[in-house]
Amino acid sequence: MSVQERKRRERAERERLIVATARDIAERQGWDAVTTRRLAERIEYSQPVLYSHFRGKREIIGAVALQGAAEMAVALRAATSAADGPRTRVTALARTYLAFAADNSAVYDAMFELDGGLAFAEADTPQPLKDAFAALLETLGEVAGDGVHPGLFTEVFWAALHGLATLTRAGRLPPGDAKSRVELLVDRLAVL
Repeated sequence: MSVQERKRRERAERERLIVATARDIAERQGWDAVTTRRLAERIEYSQPVLYSHFRGKREIIGAVALQGAAEMAVALRAATSAADGPRTRVTALARTYLAFAADNSAVYDAMFELDGGLAFAEADTPQPLKDAFAALLETLGEVAGDGVHPGLFTEVFWAALHGLATLTRAGRLPPGDAKSRVELLVDRLAVL
């Protein structure tokens, strides 16, 4: 192994450590608790080392968002591939999406609530974000209905899921009706 290869590997490992630590702090204490000073102390590197990887908190949030998008895509595909039939797949997708949002609140915030400097629905949208949308489209496109653009339907269904996730996390919806909300969403929007 060359010195350059070792340095690249060490740099990548430091970057993974920074992102994992930021994510851990955010999940435990919220994004306001994630500061470069706190990160530097936790990972035992200086702040200049952090800045050699990320220009600031915004880029760290973006890195967490990209990691979360990749994880969400894997979770959605696993849930839908295990389901049989369009209705079961759409229901599994909706439940998995909402569970991901609830179980990974800081990551979800990084993906959709905070400014991570990422472009959505643009030519330069990062691949993990495109892949997460594709994971939604793969299942939802098949139930969009005649004459409805699958991408547009996916956006509307995703917006409904995001609204449910956000309102539930904020305590604005009674938790006991979560299953009924998913069933209603699937019944009314998906052409099965």
